[in-house]
Amino acid sequence: MKGLIVKEPFASWIVEGKKVWEIRKSNTKIRGEIFIITKKKAIGKVEIVDVLGPFTPEELANHKDKHLADYEFLKKYAKGKKLYAWVLSNPQKFEEPKEVIMANGAQIWVNIRGFKK
Repeated sequence: MKGLIVKEPFASWIVEGKKVWEIRKSNTKIRGEIFIITKKKAIGKVEIVDVLGPFTPEELANHKDKHLADYEFLKKYAKGKKLYAWVLSNPQKFEEPKEVIMANGAQIWVNIRGFKK
């Protein structure tokens, strides 16, 4: 199964259902259930159900209630490029984070080979 690396506090907001759009610089063809990974731990699961965009940071600023990112953050992150909203659904937060066995150097996606015990 795939894991998406997300920085805090965004990772927690996703698995708590507060953040329903994950803003990224690229589109993705991946759909379905994925793990949300932060600091080499899976903290929950969510489904990617769609991708919207591309958007400018200005356009995304009108949807802050969905992605929870400030305009200045979006503008800095975009570096002049368009952004995509990965639409998320069915969040599930784990009671305890699960340490993930994964390859070194992963930056966006992780192919999860298992969990440490």
